[in-house]
Amino acid sequence: MSFHFQEKLPIPAETKKRYPVSEEMARKKAERDGEIRDVFTGESDKFILVIGPCSADNEPAMLDYAGRLAAVQEEVADRLILVPRVYTNKPRTTGLGYKGLLHQPDPEKESDLFAGVLAIRKLHMHVLEQTGLPTADEMLYPENYWYLSDVLSYVAVGARSVEDQQHRLTCSGMDIPAGMKNPTGGDLSIMMNAVIAAQAPQSFIYRGWAVNTDGNELAHTVLRGATDSNGNTIPNYHYEDLAGVAELYAHAELKNPACIVDTNHANSGKRFKEQIRIAKEVMHSRRHNGDIRALVKGLMIESYLVEGNQKIGQHTYGCSITDPCLGWEDSQRLIYEIAEQV
Repeated sequence: MSFHFQEKLPIPAETKKRYPVSEEMARKKAERDGEIRDVFTGESDKFILVIGPCSADNEPAMLDYAGRLAAVQEEVADRLILVPRVYTNKPRTTGLGYKGLLHQPDPEKESDLFAGVLAIRKLHMHVLEQTGLPTADEMLYPENYWYLSDVLSYVAVGARSVEDQQHRLTCSGMDIPAGMKNPTGGDLSIMMNAVIAAQAPQSFIYRGWAVNTDGNELAHTVLRGATDSNGNTIPNYHYEDLAGVAELYAHAELKNPACIVDTNHANSGKRFKEQIRIAKEVMHSRRHNGDIRALVKGLMIESYLVEGNQKIGQHTYGCSITDPCLGWEDSQRLIYEIAEQV
C-alpha cells in the first residue's frame, strides 16, 4: 500500500473549540457577510474587491497588509467592500515544492499538517479580530472547509478544481458567496455548470457523514482567462467576454446572476502590473453597458506589501513567494481609482 498514515488530525469541531470565535468577531462577520450578500443579490450598488497576496505565507506580513487595507476601507466604505485574500492552501502550479501555509507553516521547513491546520484558522481569526475585515480563501480541499466555516466570508474554487464534483457539492452547503472560476481551458459551460450544481440542493458524503444541503444562491462565476494547447494565454475580461457571460446568465435559470473578474493569472498572462489596466478596462465596460454593470460585482486583485515575487529563502518582508503581486503603493492608488469609477 502506498498510503502511509502519519497522524490523526483534530476534527474541525475540536479545532474550533480550541480556537473559538468570540461573540464580537461573530458579530463583525455577520455584519460584513450581510453587506457582501446585498451586493450579490443586487440590493447594494457597492463593488467588491477580493484583494491580497497570491499566497498568505506568513502571519505578520498578512496582518500588516490587512491592517493597511482596513484603513483604506474606512475611506471608501460608501462604494467598496474590501475582502482580503488570505489564501492559505495556495500551492505552486505543479504541486511541487511549497504547497501553502496549510502544508508548511514555515515555508523553509518540511510539511507539518497538524501545525498548518491550526495556523490557517488562527490567521483568518486574527485578520477578522484585528481589522474587522472579512476574509477570503481558495477551497483547494473541500473537506478542510469546515475548519474555517465560521470565519470565511468568501470562497473561491480554482480553475483546476471547478470540474470536481465534491467542490461543487460542498459549495452548495455554504451561506457565503462561492466563486467558480472558468477552467484553464476556458470552457465557460463548465463554469456555468459548476454554478448550477452549487446553487441546487444536494445529497452527498462529506467528512464521513451523509449530508443534505439547501443550495447556495450566492454561487457565481469568476473569469480568470484561459490557456490554449500551446500554452498561450487567452484573456476573457474584455467587453465582449463580459457581454457573453451576461447572455449565458440570461438563458440560465440561476439566482443572483453575478461575475467577478480575476485581473491576474491568464487574464494578465501573470504580468502583474497589467492588473491595473485590466481593472480600469472592466470598470469602463461597466459604465458603458447596464447589463455588464449589473453582472460584474467585483474584481480579484493579487497585491502585497512589496511588488513582484521572490524565491523561498530570500526573506523580503511582504513579497510574494508564489505568483508576483502589485506592491502596496500601486494597490492603494488602484483602490482609490476604482472607487471613483463605481
